[in-house]
Order: sequence, then C-alpha cells, then structure tokens
Amino acid sequence: MLLVGNHDLSPALGRAHAIEEFNTLEVPYVHVIDQPVFLKPEDIDGVPLQIMALPWISRSGLLAHLGFQSGTSKPGQVLEELEARLSELVEAWFDKIDPELPVVLTAHASVQGAKYGAERTVMLGSDLVLPGAMVRDPRLDYVALGHIHKPQNLNPDAHPPVVYPGSIERVDFGEVSDDKFFVIAELSRGRTEVEWRQLHDIRPFIDRSLVLASKDDIDRRLRDALGPKEELSGAIVRLTVKYPRDWEALIDDAALREYAKESFEFHLMKQPQVEARVRIPDDQNVGSMSALELLDLYWKASHTKSEDTEALNRLAAEVIGQIENQDKNQT
Repeated sequence: MLLVGNHDLSPALGRAHAIEEFNTLEVPYVHVIDQPVFLKPEDIDGVPLQIMALPWISRSGLLAHLGFQSGTSKPGQVLEELEARLSELVEAWFDKIDPELPVVLTAHASVQGAKYGAERTVMLGSDLVLPGAMVRDPRLDYVALGHIHKPQNLNPDAHPPVVYPGSIERVDFGEVSDDKFFVIAELSRGRTEVEWRQLHDIRPFIDRSLVLASKDDIDRRLRDALGPKEELSGAIVRLTVKYPRDWEALIDDAALREYAKESFEFHLMKQPQVEARVRIPDDQNVGSMSALELLDLYWKASHTKSEDTEALNRLAAEVIGQIENQDKNQT
C-alpha cells in the first residue's frame, strides 16, 4: 500500500503525483492510494484485511471529496468542518466492516497529540489534524501513520497501536541525532503485536561549527573543525563559521571544499559578524542629533560601503522630507 503524501504532490492542479507510475505500469500487488477509500479483501488481492485509507489531500481536494462548500468561512472554521466530515466518513466505513477480519486505518496526516520532529516549520495552522479519538478507536486493530518524522506510538500499552514509524532516512540537520526505525506489526482481530526495528548504517548528517577569534592559521582550524576526512566520507556535512566580516578574504572556500570532497554533500554556512552597537561620540547625545546624522553613524557601524551610503542617504533625506511636509500640511 503506497499512500500519497504531501511531498508526492505537485503544486500545480491536475499534475501527476510522484508514485503514479506504479498505477500506470500496473505493478502486481502494489496499490497506490490517492483518495480516501475503504478497501476489502477483494480489493487487495484477497488478503484477509480491511483498510481505511486516508492519503494526503489538499484542502481544496478534501473539500470537493466531502462535498463541502467553504464559501467565505475562515480557514480555521473550514478545518473544523472538514475534521467533522472526515469523522463522519470514517464512521460510515465502520458500518461496512466485517467483524471477523482485522481493520487497519492508514493515513498520511497529523494526529492530535503527536510530537513533531524538526520537520515541523511552516505547516502550523494549515494541517488537517485527525482527532485522537478517531485513531484510538478500539474497533481498529492497527493505525499506520505517515507525515511526521518522529517515531512514536500515540496509544502505548493499549489497543490499537497508533504508530508513526518516522522517516527511514534523516531528512535535514534537525534530525542529526535521531534514530530511525521501521515497524513490523503482526495483527489479528482484537490483538496486535508491534516490533520496532532500528535502522543502522544510514547516511550520517555531520553538523560542525566554528567561531574564528584570531587570524592565525585559519585554514587549519577550519579543517580541524570538520574532523578527519574519513569521517566525512559519504556523509551530508555542514560547517557553520562565524567571523568578523573584514576577514572574509581569509577563508579559502575552494580548499575547504577540496578537503570535504569525499562527503556526499557539503554545506559551508558563512556568517560574517558586524559590530551591532552604534557608538555615539562622547560630546553628543541622541537627542541632539538629526535623523540623518544617526543614520550615518549606523552605516559606519555596519561597515556599509561608501558608494552605497551616499545613495541611501539621498533616499533617506527624500523620505524624511516627504514626512516633514506631510506633518506641516496636517498642522
């Protein structure tokens, strides 16, 4: 069973998803699920199992599938209504089950109460979240979930197991220290045994950092920060370097990339630092200085190029003049 996830879908409507070829080529014993569906044994090659499948569907797609017209409703109201309709859909599937056969719910979705890993960034507020009561329904025998990378069982020591096995590879540097697993579940009606198997020898992510406080022997210190070459081989490597911006030319990018050439992928993150504090001359105070004078101090503190400051000062003077004229007209 291949459930279509959010990363499998094209942002353009009507385009094929990433695993559609399995359907196109009619690969035996492989079933691609790209819309909500209830499957019986005759739908899955005679396997004595019933499956409620909820792939990732865009909000507009789910609205259309459930026959819900959002109109001018706010996004939060739409999601609440969709969650209610989805619960109704799953309940209708329960009315169709054979009580003698095990029932699996599989979904590529967020579930209420799940712990997110490092992949959780901009999705807050836009995910359709499945209610915890839906996935913990005792009429189910196993719940197989995708979408969240952090491995977890949301119903420990209870029936049914509600399992996010997580991604089988580290996806980004937020997962540097995460262990990865796959799950084998042996299920029968009313009883399921779950075995977690840790994946070993997966591609490592190596995250290093260095703060340069001296100009002495910078190349050697950068190599030392990366570590031995043999440790970098085949890994995805990131080196973050902080240094005064005036030292930019002292960092030999080419030599560093040559040193890390055996890595699978190398990211050099350069973070030049500037003095953030603007110092006011001892014989002056902020209240006695004009806006343009203060702005000129800022350009100097941030090491802005002189040819840039001239153009910026002209623009600032124009903006300040417009505001002063507006204030005069209003009075």
